[in-house]
Amino acid sequence: MAQKAFTKMETKNVDDMLFGETLHPVKLGLGQEAGNGMVYPNIKVAPAEGSEESIDGLEATSKNIAFAACQRVADIGLPSIQIETEHVQQQSISREASERCTAVTWEQLEELHDKFGTRVSLMSTVADMREEENGLRGSEFDIAMDESFEACAQNGASMLCIETVGGKVVSDYGISRGDARAILYGIGVLGSNDMEYMWTKIVDVAKKYNITPGGDTDCAQANTAMFLAGGFMSKNVSHTIAAVARAIAGARSLVAIECGATGPTKDCGYENPIVKSIASVPICAEGKNATCAHADLMGNLTAGVCDVWSNESVYNREEMGGPTPGVWLQSLGYECALMNTAKQIGTAKELRDSYVLADKYRDPQGVILAYDNAYRIGEAIVADGEDNYLRARAAALKAMDCINEAVDQGRILLTRFERDTLDSTYKTYEQLPDDSDKFLKTCIKRYSRKVKEHDIKQYDL
Repeated sequence: MAQKAFTKMETKNVDDMLFGETLHPVKLGLGQEAGNGMVYPNIKVAPAEGSEESIDGLEATSKNIAFAACQRVADIGLPSIQIETEHVQQQSISREASERCTAVTWEQLEELHDKFGTRVSLMSTVADMREEENGLRGSEFDIAMDESFEACAQNGASMLCIETVGGKVVSDYGISRGDARAILYGIGVLGSNDMEYMWTKIVDVAKKYNITPGGDTDCAQANTAMFLAGGFMSKNVSHTIAAVARAIAGARSLVAIECGATGPTKDCGYENPIVKSIASVPICAEGKNATCAHADLMGNLTAGVCDVWSNESVYNREEMGGPTPGVWLQSLGYECALMNTAKQIGTAKELRDSYVLADKYRDPQGVILAYDNAYRIGEAIVADGEDNYLRARAAALKAMDCINEAVDQGRILLTRFERDTLDSTYKTYEQLPDDSDKFLKTCIKRYSRKVKEHDIKQYDL
């Protein structure tokens, strides 16, 4: 296990789950403190995904987009802003690109702070380009990512984040086939194991340069299930399976905090309310202002307990004929102003409950991520807090209990497909052994044969 396994809830009462409030606020950047009474916006300004720009071009684009974002902040008088630079191109993992793109973005933020007193911070996210079949540990990409984190930390990053990919080849197999055992093994065991490896290194870099180790997201796995489940018309993946995968991801993403990460966690981790319920660290979230990236059924609900509010993806949309960074930032700023005003006039919990109830019963995924049920899942995780497998299974079973209760209360309806999937998944998890070694032995034998890319040597098991 990681350095600190949570065996009790830091958040003592479910009603304490609220946007802008944590027991462990985090100071970062210039004048910012996440989770200490104010929600602030986070906007990504990375160049376009798949861009073939030179490093000079990436630097110029990063500067231009950051300038546009900061200009809009000043124009509309936002008191606080976090910019995220997400290095998404293969060449941008190079040390030089990370140095230069981080430095020019931080320059713009410093200038904004110096001119207007705006509280600012810079989140640097390094893309996880590793592939299990080519080596998760010690591979060329692994080393390049280490160098990129170091370069970001040296050149203005306020915090470091990542979306780790360990276990993805197995969870993809499970999600596409409805194999509940593979999902539990891929996310809960392999994903948690790989996170401990990566976050031990990331926290060390952050400490070395006195910056913040932020958090992770199960974008590679649970988000895959969510995207494939899609909206009401999609039948590619069961929505109940997607909800179960997300609950397991709550146990997985907690590992970053156990390794020393402090938050704010990364926005696209929809499991973040579960993490916050356990650790009471600030979380970043996305939803109704992230429609540029994807469709989901929880756009309001995700705002209920956030501490930083994000748009998910901007990239270089101005050059692609889309909205400018300022447009996305303005909508984020207005939403944060609504939350912060509600806190000032004493209606924050009413707004939280309105956000949550708008989406809680639209989909099984909303049921389990509503703050009250996220808290219950958190309690299940800490009850088995020292074993990755047992706590991930406990999270899944509790999530399914929450969904079944909502069905029994007439709050949500399930199709025959969803009902059958939920029942079969519950039965599978109930019958799994309580002995994690026995579970691992079976899974290693089964999935090393079924998933050709799966290399057990890439995990410390």
